[in-house]
Amino acid sequence: MMPTAATVRVHISVHGRVQGVGFRAYVQMAAVKLGVTGWVRNVGWNEVECVGEGAKPQLEQFVEAVKRGPSVSRVDEAKVEWETSTGEFRSFEMRSSR
Repeated sequence: MMPTAATVRVHISVHGRVQGVGFRAYVQMAAVKLGVTGWVRNVGWNEVECVGEGAKPQLEQFVEAVKRGPSVSRVDEAKVEWETSTGEFRSFEMRSSR
């Protein structure tokens, strides 16, 4: 899928209690519900990283969902970087840890 002018990309790094609490599954469900493509993975202990592409309004909702996390998690910090969309994703996948 080629990126369009209306498509943007967001890269989010989340720190906190995000391991063993279903965080990646929660992020994936939020992305699918919002029509966001990309991926999520664990990065070491207490950090999850994700990339999402889609329409800006949906990505803004996605960012809020990621910052909130599932009820049993605790997000201490979320670093959000807006980037240029590449159109490389067809779905939203859970990737193995880096």
